[in-house]
Formats: sequence, structure tokens, C-alpha cells
Amino acid sequence: MDGLVMAGQLLLGLSILIILHELGHFLAARAFGIKVEKFYLFFDAWGFKLFSFKYKDCEYGIGWLPLGGYVKISGMIDESMDTEQMAGPPQPWEFRSKPAWQRLIVMLAGIIVNIVLGVLIFWMITFKVGETYIPNDKLVHGIVPGKIGKSIGLEAGDRIVAVNGADIKRFDEITSSKVLLGGAELTVERQGKTQSVHVPGDILEQVADYGVGEFIQPRETLNSINEVLPKSNASAAGLEGGDSILTVNSKPVQFFDQFQSTLLANKGKKINVNVWRKGQVLTLTPVVNESGLIGVSLNRNIPTESVKHGLFASLPIGASKAWGLFTDNAKGIGKVVTGQVKANKAFTGPVGIANMFGGTVDWLKFWTLVGLLSMALALMNLLPIPALDGGHALFLLIEMIKGKPLSDKFMERAQIVGFCIIVALMVFVLGNDIFKYIIK
Repeated sequence: MDGLVMAGQLLLGLSILIILHELGHFLAARAFGIKVEKFYLFFDAWGFKLFSFKYKDCEYGIGWLPLGGYVKISGMIDESMDTEQMAGPPQPWEFRSKPAWQRLIVMLAGIIVNIVLGVLIFWMITFKVGETYIPNDKLVHGIVPGKIGKSIGLEAGDRIVAVNGADIKRFDEITSSKVLLGGAELTVERQGKTQSVHVPGDILEQVADYGVGEFIQPRETLNSINEVLPKSNASAAGLEGGDSILTVNSKPVQFFDQFQSTLLANKGKKINVNVWRKGQVLTLTPVVNESGLIGVSLNRNIPTESVKHGLFASLPIGASKAWGLFTDNAKGIGKVVTGQVKANKAFTGPVGIANMFGGTVDWLKFWTLVGLLSMALALMNLLPIPALDGGHALFLLIEMIKGKPLSDKFMERAQIVGFCIIVALMVFVLGNDIFKYIIK
């Protein structure tokens, strides 16, 4: 059932993005008097379609191949490869008959719609729920590094106070792109002294492998037990909800990470736990299982602050978030192109995206991911690859510089090359997704 919910959310999210993207091309073409022959969600490859109808000389429908969508614009060499139409004389309602600047707007309209949609989504989310964050100055006990954080020299209790010399106000700045894209300098306060820790350029690959939790997390004090799982080792030993843990194996444990590391170091062994319960100290002896757990959930306290914004004040914040995603993705692609990050670590396909949506419907999470995907789709379509909007735009810019269009034969061949590149990328991304799923 979870798989169906994941697939349903993925299909719904992509359908919204595809329809609106293609609607951008459709409306721009119509605005300049260009005839649009087809408007399809998904591809009706080899003429097979799930549904279609005709209205005002345009066929609307749903194809069977869920790899995107398209509008077929008269007089344009596109994925339909309709070369017969191009053999006749240009007609006034055709794409090729219009000025280059109008054709350029038609090509960029889908990308513009995706950017506007991303801004709108993050604007509305910011207005609806505001912002909740961890104030960095409230983390008096600093951070806990995971295996990635330890590998670059961070230690438990470090307080990261600046990134590249700029003071940090919110903890999530430490796990933002300005750090995770590599090359950043962290200013760290440790035992009353200040020092610098360099973040290597390949840290994004490590985060892709192990998750951002293995970079750093806020350090939490060890609070009372929230719940003891039924039939667990903790229950068998007599631990109860509300117990406050004082020591483990006679050693004081002040922080959650200390408790966690002690359990991991004693897998399969019995440990002595002193707890405070109703005015007295009790010593209990649970057995740690092979996963390093005893069967309790703890009350965990991370300081947070929330800020609500009005409708108009939310706009620049939402726009900044959307544009930040666009630029972060662009920087990530740049690192792949320059070889600083491996492609199989950087790209996520439909399986990975479906897992992001999850097996339960959370509309806030859904729209956040749709906003993220909208900005990613805008960037991907802007790439100068033939058959993508960016490729068409590049050829139009060349035409505007040269003063005459590129030949139909060149455009046909470029379209075929671009199509092959896109198919190869799709196969790579899907195969990478499946491979990661199998070895997970």
C-alpha cells in the first residue's frame, strides 16, 4: 500500500508540473498567433494514447508513456519529428514564420512557468506555516558530528559560529548548500578556543552515501524516558516511562549521543543503568540487542523558534527559497561537469523521488517537494541540450546573432542527437535509482 501511495503522489506531482510547463508553451504560442496541434500529458508514442479529445483544432490527451509531455507546435522541428510539414511553404500561423524573439519567448515560457510556480508554492508555504528553525546561539552544548563530521575534524561539543567568516544565526545554515557543496571554512569554538575546520570539495558525495545526519546534528541533553516498548529488553529489566537516566555502567551520561554510543559499544551485553524514579535511585540491568538498542524512546529537547509572516512579507522569503534551490542545483550540476562530484551520487530518479514523498500523504511535504521539483525541472530544461527548451533557445540565439535560421537538416539531426542524450540520461538515472535501491 505504501508503494501505491508513493507512486500516486509522484504521478500527481509530475502531472501538475508537466501540464503547467506545457501550458506555458501553449499560451505563449497562442498569444503570438501560432497554431498548436496537440497538448499531451505523457507521450502517445507510436500513436497509442489513453485518452484524447479535440477542441478548436487542437488535440488534448493523455499518452501511455509517462516520461514527460509535449505540445506540438505547427512549423517547428520538435520531438514529433514531423518533417513532412516542414517540406511545405511556411504558413503565417506556423512557428517558423514568426520573428526569432517571439519564438524564443515560446521556448522559454515553460521554464518561466516552472520558476513562477516554484516561487508561488514557497510563498504560500511560508505564509501558511511560517518558519521554524533552531537558533544557533541556543545550542549551548554545540554539535555532535557523525562519521562525515568526524572525518573533517569536528568533535562533540564544538560550537560552529561562522561559515566563511559570516556569523551563523540558524543551525540549518551549517547544513545548507554553502557548506555541503564543499570548500567552506567553518569557524569552531572548542574548549574556549577558536579554530578553523575546512570542508572538502567532495563532501556532497559522502552526504549522498550516508545522509546529512552523518555530517552534524545538534547536541541534545539526555532527558527522561518517554516510552518503554512492550516486550522489549528495557521492559523486561523494569525501566518505565518518566525514569531519568543518571549513569550507564557507572559513568554519568549527560548527552543523548553519549548514551547512544555506550549502547553501541555494548551490543549483546547486559548494562547497569541507574535511574531516578519518584525520589529514589534504582539500578536496572537491561540487555542491549545486536542493533545497539534496549527498547526505549527518550524525551529529546532541541530549542526552536517560530516566526509567522504576512502575505506580502512572505513573498521575498518564498522567492529566496525557490531561487536558492535553482542556484544550488546549478552549482551541483557544475560540480558533476567538473568531476568534483560523481553523477551517480548527484542525481535522483523517479524511485528516489517517490521515496521522498513517502508512504503517507502529507500535503505540506507534497507541495514542498513539488516546489523543489518545479525549480529542478526549470533548470534541467534550460540546459543547452538539443530537444530541450534550452537547446531550442540556444539555436534561436545563434540565429539572432547570425541573422538567419539554422538549416532544417541541422535542426533534425540536432533533435535526434538531443533525443538520444535525453534517453541515455533517463536510462542512467533510472538504472542508478534501481541499483541504489537493490544495494540499500
